[in-house]
Amino acid sequence: MALDYRKCAEEIFSHLGGRENIISAAHCATRLRLVIADNSKLDVEALEEVEGVKGLFNSNGQLQLIIGTGTVNKVYDEFLAVTGMTAATKDEVKAAAASKMPWWKKILKTPGDVFVPILPAIVASGLMMGIVEAIPKFWPAFGATDWFSFLDLVANTAFALLPVLVAISAARVFGGNIFLGAVIGLMMVHPALINAWTVGGMTDIPTWHLWFFNVQQVGYQGHVIPVILAVLLMSKLEKLLHKTVPEMIDLFVTPLVTVVVTSFVTFTVIGPIFSIVENWVLDGAKWLITIGYGAGAAVMGAIYPFTVVMGLHHMYNVIEAGMLASTGVNTWMPIATAANFAQFGACLAVAVKCRNQKLKSVALPSSLSASLGITEPAIFGVNFRFMKPFICGMIGGAAGALFAQLPFVHGYDMAGNVVAFGATTYGVTGIPGIPAINNIPMYLIELAIAAGVAFALTMIVWKEDEQPKAKKEAPAEEAIEAPTASVIRCAAGTVLQPVQGKVIARDAIPDETFAAGILGDGVGIEPTEGIVVAPFDGVVSTVMDSKHAVTLEANGMELLIHVGVNTVNMQGDGFTAFVADGETVKAGQKLLAFDSAKIKAAGYSDTVAVLLTNSDDMENVSCGLA
Repeated sequence: MALDYRKCAEEIFSHLGGRENIISAAHCATRLRLVIADNSKLDVEALEEVEGVKGLFNSNGQLQLIIGTGTVNKVYDEFLAVTGMTAATKDEVKAAAASKMPWWKKILKTPGDVFVPILPAIVASGLMMGIVEAIPKFWPAFGATDWFSFLDLVANTAFALLPVLVAISAARVFGGNIFLGAVIGLMMVHPALINAWTVGGMTDIPTWHLWFFNVQQVGYQGHVIPVILAVLLMSKLEKLLHKTVPEMIDLFVTPLVTVVVTSFVTFTVIGPIFSIVENWVLDGAKWLITIGYGAGAAVMGAIYPFTVVMGLHHMYNVIEAGMLASTGVNTWMPIATAANFAQFGACLAVAVKCRNQKLKSVALPSSLSASLGITEPAIFGVNFRFMKPFICGMIGGAAGALFAQLPFVHGYDMAGNVVAFGATTYGVTGIPGIPAINNIPMYLIELAIAAGVAFALTMIVWKEDEQPKAKKEAPAEEAIEAPTASVIRCAAGTVLQPVQGKVIARDAIPDETFAAGILGDGVGIEPTEGIVVAPFDGVVSTVMDSKHAVTLEANGMELLIHVGVNTVNMQGDGFTAFVADGETVKAGQKLLAFDSAKIKAAGYSDTVAVLLTNSDDMENVSCGLA
């Protein structure tokens, strides 16, 4: 019997605590996404019993009702009609959900939102800076050439004008005009101001006398927190003015007032106060990693992976950027490297020691990814899953970070002067960080210690029979070999190839909806075997009634695996499901089986679509066989 979409919407609405309790509503490929004002007013048990609702959960401040592909959009249309609400975009729902986050989560989330988009520019400049500064150490004459001068300018630009990059990114995050944000950033490093890096030896600093404020005419080349706060003020003020200024004069009054007021408050209040606060933060971070002859660094090296698990590791960006801007050396990077490379060592030990080919096929590529600084596959797919390797990695991270703070482990600048051991960039660790470090031999030793300790301990304490009991109870699953290649990669993690076969581009999938990316970015697979396995450790969101498709979640990623085109019409004939809604699965675990011959005999394509349905919400998404 077909679902009554109107009745489903009405029943959902009746259990939400009234119209005033619903802040926003949107939908994705499979779910109705609601932002609720007061969750205590929800009747969760009744919602779970509504016909058409296959499950529900709260994620990132949203109440998500699993309804299903092809059905959710019809229920959503009826829901809007029943409630009288207007459609909201996913961005609007995300913004509404973010507004309900605890204040401390918002604070910790903001640095990542601001710094992650500018990471490519910082990494490129930092690596180039490391290379340019290293060449004269081996070829002194190069330091006097025009080529050196030119490349030095290119490498230093991102850091010399870092406040501008930060201001533009912050304006995007806070919803302000990015060009006004750029003006604020440029203003704070204007050439008419004294460069903050050269003001230290001056005794007579020019000063503006603005009402009762005495403002020193010094730039903010070494700061990022004042820039973020200045752009936050600018964005709030701009939005307020857009709402209150008459439209006929809004075009020129709003930007004029916004820039003048923001600049005045920035130079008189925000800059002077929060530049001091930022210095306290940086001094505190430096003190933390050097306290107790490196004991503080060891503690941070140990707990760093936990912040990755919680998704909070981007908060370190503000510290690293501040270090680079103020001293040119990122001394936090060796700690992050020790933590990440230790997880590589632990994961590699699992790959070496295990006899299970399926586990080995996951652990080996995950460990290699971790050696390049991308630790999520190793942590979530292997180490945290078995816990003992994760703990061994923590110990290895502590050992490597402790070594990095020993007195004889120091770096050198281009002139040969001793400086703190660190890097010329942030955002890279492990092997890619080698060109950016100022003492490569000591860095290589640090890598060896971190990975070596973690590897050795994991080989000693981890036993393969510690795998989840479900593995023992289903020995037939051992015959399934999970593909080692990845087909989708993003900042949140990696999606392994879930079906054996030829990987094709998304736009080559023989279905207009999939090919156009309407349901998200991804790939197609022309299968050679009729088995679908889990592409990561995660949770099954929903298994379609016709068993031809399954959706999964892990670390914020929402994945749809859809077998064939229009195969819903087969009503389950030729398909078998081995998992159920809400079930936790491991990478390589069998999810579905399908009969390609039956699919083709029915006149349908058996191409499997693998789509990251929330790809718009993910950072650094790339698709294709790798």
